[in-house]
Amino acid sequence: MTTGSPVSSPSGSYHRLAAIYVPVTAAAQPVAAWLPAILARDYGVPLTLVGTLYLAGQLLNCALDPIVGALSDRTQSRFGRRRPWVAGGGSLFVAGSAMLFFPPANLGVGWLIAALAAYYIGLALLSTPLLAWSGEIATGYHDRTRAASTFTLWQSIALVGALALAALAQHLRPGDGQLQLTLFGSLVLAAAIPALWLTLSNRDDSAPAALALPLSPLAAARAVLGNPLLLRVLASDAAVRAGQGIRTTLLLFYVTFYLGRPEWGAGLFLFQYAFGMLAAPIWQRIGVSLGKRRAAILAEVLQALINLALVLTTPDRFWLVLALAFAQGITQGSGNIMLRSMVADVADKHRAETGEERAGLYYSVFALADKIGGAIAAGIALPLIAWLGFDPKSAANSPEALNGLLLVFATGPALAHAISAAVISGFALDAEQHNAIRRQLDTAADPALQPAE
Repeated sequence: MTTGSPVSSPSGSYHRLAAIYVPVTAAAQPVAAWLPAILARDYGVPLTLVGTLYLAGQLLNCALDPIVGALSDRTQSRFGRRRPWVAGGGSLFVAGSAMLFFPPANLGVGWLIAALAAYYIGLALLSTPLLAWSGEIATGYHDRTRAASTFTLWQSIALVGALALAALAQHLRPGDGQLQLTLFGSLVLAAAIPALWLTLSNRDDSAPAALALPLSPLAAARAVLGNPLLLRVLASDAAVRAGQGIRTTLLLFYVTFYLGRPEWGAGLFLFQYAFGMLAAPIWQRIGVSLGKRRAAILAEVLQALINLALVLTTPDRFWLVLALAFAQGITQGSGNIMLRSMVADVADKHRAETGEERAGLYYSVFALADKIGGAIAAGIALPLIAWLGFDPKSAANSPEALNGLLLVFATGPALAHAISAAVISGFALDAEQHNAIRRQLDTAADPALQPAE
C-alpha cells in the first residue's frame, strides 16, 4: 500500500452500498406525506391516533440512533461489523413497509402499531451503520465526496419515482387511497429485495478494529460534545435541514394559496426533484475541485440566494417560479453531500488521536441533527404564518396574510442556508490534513508499513 495518497475505492462499491436507499427513500415520502391522510380517509383511523403513533415511532427512531451507532462500532462477527445491522434493519424495514402499504381492509390499531414499529426500528438499525460503512469503504478525502454524492443520486431517483407514482394514481383514480398505497408498496417491495442483496454483498467491513472499551454513555457524550469539528458539522446540517424543511412544509400552501395553482401541488415537487437527479454528479465534481468546506459554503450561499429570490415571484410570474425550482433542483442536496462526507473525516481524526472508533456514533448524532432541523422547521414556520394571519381553511386569505406566507417561505430557508454557510466556514480539516491522518491510520493498521526498530 502506498502512503502518499489516500486509498481509492471503486465507484461500483458506492452504488451497491447505496442500493438500499432506493426503497428507503421511495417509502419515506409516501409514509410522511400520503399515508396519514389515506389512513384517516379510507381506513377510518382517527388523525389524532395517527399523529400520536407517528410521533412515538419517530421518538423511538431518534432514541435508537445513538444506541445503534455506538453498538455497531463495537460489533464483531464473522459477517463483519456493519453488515449484520444493515441485514436486520433492512429485513424489519421490508416487513414494516409491506404492512403499511398493504394493510387489511379491517385495519386495526394493533396492526398499525406493529407496522410503524417495524418500519421505524428497521430504519434505525439500518441507517446509521450504513452511513458508517460507507465512510469505511471510501477512505480517501475525495472518495467520500463521491460516495456521498452516489447516495444522494439514488435518493433523488427514488424520490422522483415515488412522486411520479403519486401523480399517476391521482390521474387514474383521483382520491383512491388504496390504489396509491398499492403503487407505492409495489415500488418499495420490488426494489427492496434486490437492493438489500446488493448492499449486503458489498466488500467486507471488518476493518478498522472495533472499540475494546465498554459501552459508556458518558464517554460517548464526551466524544461528541468535546469534538468542535463534529459540532460545527452538526450545527451546519441542522440549519440546512431547517431550511429544506421550511420549504417543504410550506410549498403546497405557497402553490395553492399564493400562486393560486393547486393543480401544481405535486407537479412542482416532481419538476424540482427531476432536475435534482443532475445535482449529485455536478456537486461531486465541484466538491472534488474545491474541497468540501468551500463547496459546502458555495452550495449554501447559492441556495440562500435562490430562496431569497422567491420574494420576487407573483401569480403572474410562474415562469420565475419554474426557473427557481430548476435552480433548486440543480443545487438540491449539495450541502448535504459535503457535510455527510465530513463526518467520516472527523471520525478518522478522532480515531487517530484517541484510538477510538466512533464513526457509527458520529453518524447517529448526524442523523439526530437532521431530525432536529426538520422539527425546528415545522415548529417555527407553521405557527409563524398563522401569526401573520394565514389560514389554510379559509378560501379567501387577505393579501397581507398571503404576503406573510411568501415572506416566511422565501426568507426562512434563505436565512437557514446562510447560517449553515457561516457555521461551516470555520471547519478546519482539509484534504492535506486528512491525507496525513489516513497515512497515520494505515500505518498503525498494517505492521508492514511501520518503521523498523
